[in-house]
Amino acid sequence: MKKSTNNSIFKKINKAFPIINIGFSFENLNYLPRWLVLFIDFTIVLVSIITTYFLLLGLKLEYIPKMDLGYGIAFWLGVNVFFFWFFRTYSGIIRHSSFIDAIKLFFSQFSTFAVVLVFNFIFLLLGKQKLFLTTGAFINTVLSFSVLFFYRIIVKQLFDHLFNEPPAINRINAVIYGSDANAIAVANALLSEKPKRFKLIGFIDKNNQNFTKRLLNLPIFKIKKTLQYLMKSKNGEALIIADNSLTKEERFIIVEQCLEFGIKVFSLPLVTDWEDQKDISQNIKNIEINDLLERDPIILDSQKILSKIHNKTILVTGAAGSIGSEIVRQIVTFNPEKIILLDQAETPLNSLSLEIIGLNIPIEVINKIADVRSYDELESIFKSHKPNVVFHAAAYKHVPMMEENPSQAIFTNVLGTKNIADLSYKYHVDRFVLVSTDKAVNPSSIMGASKRIAEMYVQSKHFKHQKSNSKNFTKFITTRFGNVLGSNGSVVPLFTKQIQEGGPITITHPDIIRYFMTIPEACQLVLEACTMGEGGEIFIFDMGKPVRIIDLAKKMIRLAGFTPNKEIEIKTIGLRPGEKLYEELLNNSAKNITTHHEKIMIAIEICDEYQIVNQHIEELIQIATIGSINKLVSKMKLIVPEYKSLNSVYQILDIDVKEAPIYKNLDN
Repeated sequence: MKKSTNNSIFKKINKAFPIINIGFSFENLNYLPRWLVLFIDFTIVLVSIITTYFLLLGLKLEYIPKMDLGYGIAFWLGVNVFFFWFFRTYSGIIRHSSFIDAIKLFFSQFSTFAVVLVFNFIFLLLGKQKLFLTTGAFINTVLSFSVLFFYRIIVKQLFDHLFNEPPAINRINAVIYGSDANAIAVANALLSEKPKRFKLIGFIDKNNQNFTKRLLNLPIFKIKKTLQYLMKSKNGEALIIADNSLTKEERFIIVEQCLEFGIKVFSLPLVTDWEDQKDISQNIKNIEINDLLERDPIILDSQKILSKIHNKTILVTGAAGSIGSEIVRQIVTFNPEKIILLDQAETPLNSLSLEIIGLNIPIEVINKIADVRSYDELESIFKSHKPNVVFHAAAYKHVPMMEENPSQAIFTNVLGTKNIADLSYKYHVDRFVLVSTDKAVNPSSIMGASKRIAEMYVQSKHFKHQKSNSKNFTKFITTRFGNVLGSNGSVVPLFTKQIQEGGPITITHPDIIRYFMTIPEACQLVLEACTMGEGGEIFIFDMGKPVRIIDLAKKMIRLAGFTPNKEIEIKTIGLRPGEKLYEELLNNSAKNITTHHEKIMIAIEICDEYQIVNQHIEELIQIATIGSINKLVSKMKLIVPEYKSLNSVYQILDIDVKEAPIYKNLDN
């Protein structure tokens, strides 16, 4: 290996010529000490002045009068050393020299030249001969600056070549997609990266222009046939997307083409700091499944959210969960006075609390380890802190687990919601936001049905108090969305773990499809719905197109650099108890109306009177306490008539799933 060979050479040199107590060792040559840099700079200036003297002497010109030669050299060196100190030209690490270091050298040398001109002028005013020939001083300045600058470049290249350059075999042949300023910044960052991950072989201009030119001495390729053909012909192993003008559709097509042919794809966020190359290179990462499912950014009404949260007391239940914790992170950006984090999970709650405190935002953080099923525990929290806004995200959500433990689904998802809603009204909370799920629509599982019952209770409670003509009643709002990428229990972390273990990836059915959102996207819409809600609404979010789970699995395998069903097997294990092939956002009888936000709609669903819903729920909780599963399921079906249990891995929907409307939205 080149590096080890070089190190052994310098070990021998250091052993033969030990340098003691001066901070320098050939064996550990990571940088040149400041004293050595200053000494070299001093030597260069001395050699430059002597060279200039003899150069002009050969032209029959006297740079410095012979009688003042010693004083002249000493004066020039002294002024140079002063400006070296003033501009700290010796303090930078030579192997990391940059444009700023060149500027420092320029000012130090031409400041010296200016001082010399001033002294020459003073000498002339005093009727004496100039100390320096002006032309000679200029030549000397240019010569000194040039040598000082180029020796730094040489040292930088030597360090790169001898110490920091790993064998080329460890680097990936990469092409940068883009040829604008952003692409150049990315290329510069990768070229200066230590150690280098990529060997850049060229750029791609999406408009097929400038292909006769070069950037950073690298060619600009023209896509003559297809992108994958170009990558193969140039021996490209990876594509780095650095063109911010690409639409999401163009980006998606590029990634799909590359993954299909085993080409790795990397991307990075929008570059705004052109000088921080280290930051740019650290942000270059593999394309992830989130990037492929990401939609247009959500535009929030920040002022309206601010008016509802700023200087208020906010309670978040289930705060340590994936959804709850992200809601907390977004809420703190609007500077509430106090935020109450409520959860049963001690360790993740502690981690979230430390994270929020570490932001150094003047917010009082209250941690409460409590069970939403315990009315008395919750009342003490409401009585002590009197929250203004409540986000209720605490819930059991794993479908197969709740099929095995139906009573627990009722206690947490139904009774827990009832407790929080009742206390919100009792203690005059302004807004109560229930975080629900698309599994509550035409439910096929205990979990989905329990969430639908929770929705019904919240909605009926709002309408009851609205009819009472009370001026200060709580606005009860429900938000409903589908699967969230990266959340606890999501297929994405499961598939990631299975890929890391070498497979197989397990899916329940080849035709199963789901809606997906990113966690931040879902929580942003929850906040937006909180501000626009007048109470009683069920807000449903634009989830985009549904995704076939088997396609998701194949994409994740390719993103990991493997081939589906060759290196990583995809295994079908059958539907789990209560699991549907597809989810819906509206039940069969519901309609929806649009809102001013393009990604948020309101579901119009018929709800029974509060007295009826509350009576059903009281009876349901009693049955759950007794533990009769058959009676429990029967009661749930009575409350939610559209609930059709699929509590068997062999049971299939009555309709042909491929004829369902949702499948018509899938791309072939």
